[in-house]
Amino acid sequence: MRIDLLTREYPPNVYGGGGVHVENLAHVLRRRADVRVRAFDTPRAEPGVTGYPEPETLRGANAALRTFGVDLAIAADCGGADVVHSHTWYANLAGHLAGLLHGVPHVLTAHSLEPLRPWKAEQLGGGYALSSWAERTAYHGAAAVIAVSAGMREDILRCYPDVDPDRVTVVHNGIDLTDWVRDEDPEAVRALGVDPGRPSVVFVGRITRQKGLPYLLRAAERLPDDVQLVLCAGAPDTPEIAAEVAALVERLQERRTGVVWIRRMLTRQELCQLLSAATTFVCPSVYEPLGIVNLEAMACEAAVVGTATGGIPEVVVDGVTGRLVPIDQVQDGTGTPRDPEAFVADLAAVLTEVTADPARARELGRAGRRRVEEHFAWDQIADRTLAVYERVRS
Repeated sequence: MRIDLLTREYPPNVYGGGGVHVENLAHVLRRRADVRVRAFDTPRAEPGVTGYPEPETLRGANAALRTFGVDLAIAADCGGADVVHSHTWYANLAGHLAGLLHGVPHVLTAHSLEPLRPWKAEQLGGGYALSSWAERTAYHGAAAVIAVSAGMREDILRCYPDVDPDRVTVVHNGIDLTDWVRDEDPEAVRALGVDPGRPSVVFVGRITRQKGLPYLLRAAERLPDDVQLVLCAGAPDTPEIAAEVAALVERLQERRTGVVWIRRMLTRQELCQLLSAATTFVCPSVYEPLGIVNLEAMACEAAVVGTATGGIPEVVVDGVTGRLVPIDQVQDGTGTPRDPEAFVADLAAVLTEVTADPARARELGRAGRRRVEEHFAWDQIADRTLAVYERVRS
């Protein structure tokens, strides 16, 4: 079977969970099938991987139109595939058109949904209407839709009620258990500006509305004085959210010590070392289909404190592998807490509880490692994905 994976992100240009997913899925599927990866940006040297730059004729055009230009080139090259499998709205149109053009099934994986990210209008302007159209068209036409969590499946059927529920299958994200492993190295952590002798709360993620970073920064004002806050945060969606986060970090640094902001992208080894030293990892997202970062933290045996939203409760078992923070959200697609102050207070209280008992946090972390080994190994994810391919081809 030949499978063409269509994606915006692929190494070395990976900045989010979708790119991590495709990289690992391609690696494990290659043991079972002929896999071709078609990705945005520069040409790749890796065998079986083709990179597609934006068309010169669209230079300076709206970002969504430039994306469509890449999609057209990708779709043209998918002849000979048995299945095309697209990831995120950036590549969904390529998959939809390739399926029609070449007469093959189009499978798409839902890593996020445009209707649940209305703040992207700040980033894309009128292009948000185009990205929404592309996504909606692809979902309605796909032979199968893979949701990365049961929560995501519910969101898909709510946002796109015309999609046949029988075509929507849950296949969770996975984690490479050999790459992500506990690595205790106090000196390496110290070199990052973190004191390994103090309790720490670690955040890893892009600076975007969905990640809930402003709520975390407000909650951090209430943490005990000895607790460090370590932010591995970059790639802001807009200048506005970048400025908001920078102002909150500056205010927090004026009020307490141990606020460490690491803006560069760390290597995997550095992240493993940082997560291994954390008393707890925190995922304060207001929208999170699953959260690969939670799997990475759990694989490094870090306790996880996460918002009880989206797919996070399918990963983090409250009181077993970490703690869940309750949230009552406005149902307008933004994920905004109805009572932001209550959410901030609850987040601060749970973080305080976990960091106050490092021995208990270690127990939660060890249980997290066992959970990812049992439920989120990539070989299991590949088997479930192949079953979807076989079903749409029959």
